[in-house]
Amino acid sequence: MGVFIYTPILMKVLLLDSNHPILKKGLENLGFTCDEDFYASKEVIEKKILKYDGIVIRSRFSIDKTFFDKASNLKFIARVGAGLENIDIKYAEEKGIHLIAAPEGNRNAVGEHTLAMILSLFNKLNKADSEVRQGKWLREENRGVELDGKTVGIIGYGNMGKAFAKKLKGFDVTVLCYDIKPNLGDENAKQVSLKEFQQRVNIVSLHTPETPLTINMVNTQFIDTFIHPFWIFNTGRGKSIVTKDLVKALRSGQILGAGLDVLEYEKSSFENLFLKDNIPPAFKYLINADNVLLSPHVAGWTKESKEKLAQTIVDKVKEKIY
Repeated sequence: MGVFIYTPILMKVLLLDSNHPILKKGLENLGFTCDEDFYASKEVIEKKILKYDGIVIRSRFSIDKTFFDKASNLKFIARVGAGLENIDIKYAEEKGIHLIAAPEGNRNAVGEHTLAMILSLFNKLNKADSEVRQGKWLREENRGVELDGKTVGIIGYGNMGKAFAKKLKGFDVTVLCYDIKPNLGDENAKQVSLKEFQQRVNIVSLHTPETPLTINMVNTQFIDTFIHPFWIFNTGRGKSIVTKDLVKALRSGQILGAGLDVLEYEKSSFENLFLKDNIPPAFKYLINADNVLLSPHVAGWTKESKEKLAQTIVDKVKEKIY
């Protein structure tokens, strides 16, 4: 889509989630009037969205056809995050609404988090820390694995995948990437076919958005195609991995360990999973496995990324309007 021709003067923006203060201040400095509504239901927002030229959202609710039809003056949606999967992109384009995301804002955080999960899991740091606190001094049982000499495979070589590959430059590793888009490889990763990827890698790191192609992508059929047993890390989207198939592979040894910042259960009421007799068997296995490391979707959630995400949105809005 082209550059906006609208003047920002008197344009109104609705901020639907709390963000770093520089986002609101930056938009106001561009001439926008900014209102905040962090708690109203989607239905309440729909009743007043007609008044606004732009909205800024993280993941509070989905922006669907019904919402767009009520937002007849909307000119842009800015998502403070990497993906746009909570927005009906096709319909937004049909309506001439510009979509803005900010993967540049948290890509470094995701790269660091992925590397941290690998090193922590390889060296059994969580397990060892827990045991020492219990008075256990188990050295042989906590003998680690080195990253050097491994072949690391990255699925999804966009902002996040490239940031992670850059973090690997200090290690003696081979880095391969696979992506449905051609010609993305660079000095940090060689792009290969999926077949070659599955024949060579020891470590798989997922950095894909949520699309029809990536939902349930990592299932038993996919896992069993790998020549070598491998480690898997997911800082992308939870629905990319079928949890029960992951557990099956962990049990068999085809997958040696897993670091998961995202889970397929996230969009349901996650906390309710812990109510009596409500934990899915596959998830119960994960939370009790020594070779599984879990974090609550915080790979891109650093103090620095909060500021960078906000500033990226301001910069991109400015770029598209002026």
